[in-house]
Amino acid sequence: MDVLDRLETTIRERRGTDAGASYVASLFAKGRGKIAQKLGEEAVETVIAATSEPEKITSEAADLLFHLLVLLADADLSLDDVRAELARREGLSGHDEKAARAR
Repeated sequence: MDVLDRLETTIRERRGTDAGASYVASLFAKGRGKIAQKLGEEAVETVIAATSEPEKITSEAADLLFHLLVLLADADLSLDDVRAELARREGLSGHDEKAARAR
């Protein structure tokens, strides 16, 4: 297991635990809207780092991935689901793949 797989397992284990004792549990308790909002905030912070504070890109990207894993867990999805989708797209033109989704 790599670090993302271990983190995904930890996030799933924290679901339903004491929200006062776990940041992850507190996110789950607030619901998907709050989780999505937090993910958006982290995405913006990553973009800001990329454009004006490059020394913070790694840290912000880690926060972004963490919150994405929380959102996936809340939706009962996993990294394996994302890996499968990326594998499905592998070898396709990005333009063709995007056009196929629009249909």
